[in-house]
Amino acid sequence: MVRPEYPTRRALGRRAGLRGAFATIAPMFSPFAPEPPYTHGQAERTAVLLCNLGTPDAPTAPAVRRYLAQFLSDRRVVEIPKLLWLPLLHGLILRTRPARSAAQYASIWSAAGSPLALWTARQAGLLRDDLDAAGHRVLVRHAMRYGNPSIASQLDALKAEGATRILILPLYPQYSATTTASVFDAVYRWAARIRRLPELRFVNRYHDHPDYIAALAHSVQTHWQQHGRPEQLVLSFHGLPERSRQLGDPYHCEVRKTARLLAERLGLGQERYRVSFQSRFGNARWLQPYTRPTVEALGQAGLRRVDLVCPGFTSDCRETLEEIDIEVRAAFLQAGGKEFHYIRCLNDSPQWITALACVARQHLAGWPTQPAAAAALAEARNHALAGGAPAGSRATGP
Repeated sequence: MVRPEYPTRRALGRRAGLRGAFATIAPMFSPFAPEPPYTHGQAERTAVLLCNLGTPDAPTAPAVRRYLAQFLSDRRVVEIPKLLWLPLLHGLILRTRPARSAAQYASIWSAAGSPLALWTARQAGLLRDDLDAAGHRVLVRHAMRYGNPSIASQLDALKAEGATRILILPLYPQYSATTTASVFDAVYRWAARIRRLPELRFVNRYHDHPDYIAALAHSVQTHWQQHGRPEQLVLSFHGLPERSRQLGDPYHCEVRKTARLLAERLGLGQERYRVSFQSRFGNARWLQPYTRPTVEALGQAGLRRVDLVCPGFTSDCRETLEEIDIEVRAAFLQAGGKEFHYIRCLNDSPQWITALACVARQHLAGWPTQPAAAAALAEARNHALAGGAPAGSRATGP
């Protein structure tokens, strides 16, 4: 009879030590970010994350270089193979462009900071107040696709505040793969490292939302009530490579619909307004007509006054305050025009906040927007414990 061999106490101890060591070092190699254990009866909140494009941290060449490096490294923005693009980006563009761009940012920077950062933060606060007044006690934060605060850091913060349902609301009314989809990419990358994911919803577009169109129309009409009407209204949208349109990006169509709905709301015939595209980068063909040549042609044609509004920008920024209100204004006057009126972005107008809140509420539908009462949370925890969960256990939910 063969006697069975049992592991010695030393062998058992060695195995236990190995298991303990593995348990200690395993989290170091986990692809997921560490999280606190789940607690029975913990508060579950609903949140909204407003996402804008971004801005440098300061109007200096080093800050602009960091910002442009992140922005222009996004494959959604530049669809050139990295093998060809990165040497050009780091060897030429990031060596020459930051100083020039920094001067442009400095011309519109205030003592409080970047206009885009200030307006976006204010929109988040006003949206929170509007939703709260309507009985929706949701968390609201804002993030930047490039720069600070980053989308990942704000999602982490919302999760730490107890958000288990998050609505991603880009501040881009018209969808484009270069903007809206890039925001979604950043959210997906964050989600790929999270173990306990919140529910996520995404707002793709609201270019034809009645309240958004009404907010734009109110902004234009208010300006006209104060300053009279122009001979021509130019609707200037951010540009996009023509190749992107040919490859299926719907941005151009959504821009045209926004323009048509706004013109109808203002009672303008086709001869009283025109659509153009600004902020072209590089030498490739972009959506046309371009804004600056359009405005120059109006001045050369003898028009005394032109008004310009940027419906696709929800916050004033370098592209509106410097490119339009300084550069394009000068071009119109040099071409023979007499009056150029730039109509500011929606920024913190009550009509815009109302529109933003309406978009948010529509996409929050079906989610609880009131935090659970403390008594209900305690009852849920007690129910879980009564069902057999150990008092110290945090592994299962209520």
